[in-house]
Amino acid sequence: MRFLPLAAVAAIGFTVLTGCSTVDKAQACIEANKTLADMGAKITGVAGDPAAMEKALKDGAAKLEDVAGTAGNTTLNEALQSLADSLKKLNIDNPEEAAAAAQKVATDTARTVRTIAEECT
Repeated sequence: MRFLPLAAVAAIGFTVLTGCSTVDKAQACIEANKTLADMGAKITGVAGDPAAMEKALKDGAAKLEDVAGTAGNTTLNEALQSLADSLKKLNIDNPEEAAAAAQKVATDTARTVRTIAEECT
């Protein structure tokens, strides 16, 4: 579980440093990065509480959908919506499921962060 925060912070930091190349995409890039950072922090903070972790994932999915809806960039929109869909499918009833979910979230978030980095440079 300790790998999730480190991987998320490193990936998000890379994305923030790359910046966005156009004014049109800038807001979507900023919002996407902020949403992922906030979600990562919340998930890390509740990693020992399966119910709270599931709620944090569902809340994160809803925020990602909001950002995806305003992205104005098809690739960015699809990446954010795909991550949101993945998060909504996770059910966490016990610590073992929480650990498995954390690994899946880390993998899926890393893929989304790479897409954001590509689209926002």
